[in-house]
Amino acid sequence: MHPSSTIDRPAEPLAPSTRSWSRAFADIRTGLANRQLWAHLGWQDIKQRYRRSVLGPLWITIGMGVTALGTGLLYGFLFHANTATFLPYVTVGFIVWNFLSGCLLEGLQTFISNEGLIKHLPAPLSVYVLRTIWRQTLLLAHNLIVYVIVTLIFIGQLVEPYSLAADGGGTLQPGIGWSILLAIPGFLLIAVNGGWVATLLGIISTRYRDIPQVINAIIQLLFYGTPIVWTLDTLGKANRELGQLVLDWNPLYHLLQVMRGPLLGQEVTPLSWIVTIGMAVVGWALALLFMKNYRARISYWV
Repeated sequence: MHPSSTIDRPAEPLAPSTRSWSRAFADIRTGLANRQLWAHLGWQDIKQRYRRSVLGPLWITIGMGVTALGTGLLYGFLFHANTATFLPYVTVGFIVWNFLSGCLLEGLQTFISNEGLIKHLPAPLSVYVLRTIWRQTLLLAHNLIVYVIVTLIFIGQLVEPYSLAADGGGTLQPGIGWSILLAIPGFLLIAVNGGWVATLLGIISTRYRDIPQVINAIIQLLFYGTPIVWTLDTLGKANRELGQLVLDWNPLYHLLQVMRGPLLGQEVTPLSWIVTIGMAVVGWALALLFMKNYRARISYWV
């Protein structure tokens, strides 16, 4: 037999599978390491949105201020609420909700909207997820200016125990204190959850383009089921038990409350922290599973 028989040749090294946990984790690590790239892209998104505008990104703050003021005064009048406490409540609710819904709705388009870069730029897919979260964080930072202004105006009523009801009844909140620092881990938990939502739903939406339309409709429904312009006190005693049941089963409420609660000096129940952390763990497990199985196909789907 010829000495160069294939039996005697050393085996060729197998190419690493595109469906591997190592590649999924490597994508996340490399994406986090490319901070300058996704930070620059996210900032450019904000600049491009307000290009040739005199006030530029300040329109973000102005728009939020007008929305919060108008809605807070209107619903405060309808619900006979205490304006000094209800207006900050609505303001912070809208600010955190905009961050939540932005991470979700723009996360659905994470890979679709970056089609050109995905096809021509050899970058980790997680870069585009981080770009989305960073862009929403910049918008949140602009909107928090409204929170600071409103809080300073009504600080006298917010540092003491207060109620949202005009007659002083209802649930008594502790008031703003050192617990306001809990808003930092609350924000981080929302951002971490936003990351897996943008990754998981971004992959699904890239394959099935009808998903964003379905999620948009669901988000509109969840907005009315989340206490942003209403509270349990405004429902009355007869409906309060049902309202509490709705809140307990609304994941967006728990995400909202872990940041809004500390900013307003409200007590955040352990259930909200548990649900938020649990969603982050389960969500990222699913997101990594999808990254493992479908990461290599995204460039063909966009």
